[in-house]
Amino acid sequence: MKKSMVSVLLAGTMAVSSLGMTAMAAETEAAAPASKKSSEAAPDWDDYNEKIAQIYAETDLAKREALMHEAEDELMATWAVIPIYYYNDIYMLKPDCEGLYSNLFGFKYFAYMNAPGKVLNANLASEPDHLDPALNSSVDGACLAILSFSGLFAYDAEGQLTPELAAEMPEISEDGLTYTFKLREGLTWSDGEKLDAEDLVYSWNRLADPNTAADYSYLCDSMNLVRNDDGTLGIEASEDGLTFTCHLTRPCAYFLDLCAFPAFFPVPEQSVTKADPNGENPGAWALESGFVTSGPMTCTAWKHNESMTYEKNPKYWNADKVTLDSINFMLSADDTAIYNAYNDGSLQFIDTVPNDEIAEVIENDDFFIVPNLGTYYVAFNVNSPLFEGKTPEQAAAMREAFSLLIDRQYIVDAVGQTGQQPAGAFIPAGMADGNGGVFMENDDDYTYPVTWDFEGEESVGYYDPTATGAGNVEEAIALLEEAGYEFTEDGMLSDSTPITVEYLTNDGTGHVAIAQSIQQDLAVVGINMEIKSEEWNVFLNDRKNGQFDFAREGWLADYNDPINMLEMWLTDSGNNDAQFGR
Repeated sequence: MKKSMVSVLLAGTMAVSSLGMTAMAAETEAAAPASKKSSEAAPDWDDYNEKIAQIYAETDLAKREALMHEAEDELMATWAVIPIYYYNDIYMLKPDCEGLYSNLFGFKYFAYMNAPGKVLNANLASEPDHLDPALNSSVDGACLAILSFSGLFAYDAEGQLTPELAAEMPEISEDGLTYTFKLREGLTWSDGEKLDAEDLVYSWNRLADPNTAADYSYLCDSMNLVRNDDGTLGIEASEDGLTFTCHLTRPCAYFLDLCAFPAFFPVPEQSVTKADPNGENPGAWALESGFVTSGPMTCTAWKHNESMTYEKNPKYWNADKVTLDSINFMLSADDTAIYNAYNDGSLQFIDTVPNDEIAEVIENDDFFIVPNLGTYYVAFNVNSPLFEGKTPEQAAAMREAFSLLIDRQYIVDAVGQTGQQPAGAFIPAGMADGNGGVFMENDDDYTYPVTWDFEGEESVGYYDPTATGAGNVEEAIALLEEAGYEFTEDGMLSDSTPITVEYLTNDGTGHVAIAQSIQQDLAVVGINMEIKSEEWNVFLNDRKNGQFDFAREGWLADYNDPINMLEMWLTDSGNNDAQFGR
């Protein structure tokens, strides 16, 4: 899930879902999405798409892990995705506010907090891109989704899955292919209308429908749901609406994790179709305050690009446990204005701190650092005119040179400042491997190309991200020469073969500081990097549509399995910002 704020600290290892993946004979593999080479310099992506389809189909856990390593190798070999550091999260919270909890995936649960007068004034981010949970792909949007909507499951304060709309843990068939959920009785939407299993059938099929254009539609295949001939999913509701049944093609160890993921939260069909009868604007029903919800709170006021108000939803099934009456969100990405509002008491919670203030507040009792499971990285658009006239090998060599020149340790020390680990691979340190271990560890079946020492501990990756200096510059120059660039005797790009690249980022002092650091690193060999900063929702859509050369990126895992970090690069994924296979 895309992350809007600069965050810090290495994520710890999260326990794998308690549901094991049962070994069984592999069925026919899911069809890989079609791809095409849209520029001569772009890598061929058919093999990668097929590899992900194999991973979906593989039931031997050791073989599945091996395939995921192969997929990461293929991704990293393009050098279109350049990891910078592994995420954690920072926020500030006034001492008289208690009970906030979050998880490794960046979800923050506000509704069960205690605050003076039962009112919380907070800043989470700027104007949200989507409040429809099926269309959202950002972390701030997910935090708002869990305020407004409910899924079959949720995460509790200990990070464990707990039934939400489901009345209890599901009944799972012996072969792991059928999940039967009993829903709580008396569930309603915020307008008083009945909420039942038919709403789940509608909403999950809506997520899978290409016409919805949901970035996360591929998760329906990731969780191995049956696809009917008409494209609908193998799901059904009982006549009384209290039973929801899911049919899988093969077992899925993280099925319940996705039942707690906002993209799978039910939405009110009547509201959706009324606002968009022609199906041309799927998110139209949730563009203003007052939209129908099912969660702890409802959005009662929304001044776009300024503020939002959420109030307790008396129709929520667990309303008696909701401790806040309302939350007032300031919508802004101006770190300084947000920090000043916190200091003058206007805000009690802020999710970002100006980069030059972190050293001052890091030891304060109201400054919090919490684990995340994800990677801050930068990415190239493989179809960018920057690579015009290059072969795929030359384009990859160019991108690898950029990677070698970036001083990650400086970014961690001078910008992040709170103990992130420089990243030498895309899949984050601490992520489970789906086979009882940790993915980013060398073993008998797989050894990463590089091993290095990070703060006294052995780390692995595709390069040593802490390495800087003349050796890296020399190697970067050699790679650029391999790509057809010429250099002067003093190691600078020749005027006959210049490189100018535009770097796209969203607003925020931390993001801009990282951009400036990369700009200085690339200038060492004469690369001219121009920085372009955009508002958050504009930035999201420009990246998604490939309107960039080089951009800042961040991804927090949606669940604790490497496939989540790999499937986002499928050709037909809505999160494939690098434009692989397009």
